[in-house]
Amino acid sequence: MKDFDIVIIGGGPIGIACGLEAKKKGLNYVILEKGPIVNSLFNYPVNMQFFSSSEKLEIDEIPFISKEAKPRRSDALEYYRRIVTSNKININLFEKVENIRKTADTFTVTSSKDAYTATNVILATGFYDIPNKMNVPGEDLNKVSHYYNDPHYYAQQKVAVIGASNSAIDAALECYRKGAEVHLVIRGDEVGQRVKYWVRPDIVNRIKEGSIIAHYNSTVKEITENELVINTPEGEVTLENDYVLALTGYTPNFNFLEKIGVTLSDDEKRLPSYDEKTMETNINNLYLAGVICGGMETHKWFIENSRIHAKMIVKSILSKKQ
Repeated sequence: MKDFDIVIIGGGPIGIACGLEAKKKGLNYVILEKGPIVNSLFNYPVNMQFFSSSEKLEIDEIPFISKEAKPRRSDALEYYRRIVTSNKININLFEKVENIRKTADTFTVTSSKDAYTATNVILATGFYDIPNKMNVPGEDLNKVSHYYNDPHYYAQQKVAVIGASNSAIDAALECYRKGAEVHLVIRGDEVGQRVKYWVRPDIVNRIKEGSIIAHYNSTVKEITENELVINTPEGEVTLENDYVLALTGYTPNFNFLEKIGVTLSDDEKRLPSYDEKTMETNINNLYLAGVICGGMETHKWFIENSRIHAKMIVKSILSKKQ
């Protein structure tokens, strides 16, 4: 069994930032990532453009150079991959953590490939892997996806996009421009206010001209092989349908947090317990970093405002060594 000062779970930008900081301070660490480097970013849509500018996505003051002010998925993959390889970050890829157990002052981390002991554990697992389900009949059909990748796949198809956030709006516009017939099903009475400011006028105008059909104050009732049934203010509406993109958001792995003993708030926010100055949870030497800190408020933490977590955590760890 391999022993470390820190086991970092999650190899996204914040997990990598934690590894960089640990290495700079001479701590023995390993990052365990269940997929490729920055797995969540890898699974973003191929044409995705960040809301943040490149300098706000930088970690450890390593310059992020991109052709556009707001970089795209491909730019980010290159940037974070080069950081890992150039700095010889100790990261194990395609290795999923299955359990964390603490005995006395030592954590035992069991993965799909190995087992590790550590004095400290950092959870930087994000939230992108568990979609918010609609819990309607037909949601498990092959035509339904909670992830969106490439609009070319939906050319000349009847596509329903569920949601009003950035991911849903990007998908609706891209699929429309590849020749899909797009219906947008929105639970509220307007396109989300947090949609990227340069994109929102585009979707509003496409809806206004009728290029994309929006159903406001509407929810999905049922999905069948060839149709989509929605509840609208005017009553039940049945749409001919080939594909459903249910882009209704994602949640952190609350079951895993509870399993290892992290206290969550009992309201709908499900906020995990941690010290805002050190990022340490109610379990001594177990830390949170990144978007996982926000519970269901997944819009609260981003790379730009959580990259500081790495320094806060490593500072706390070093203070206990003195």
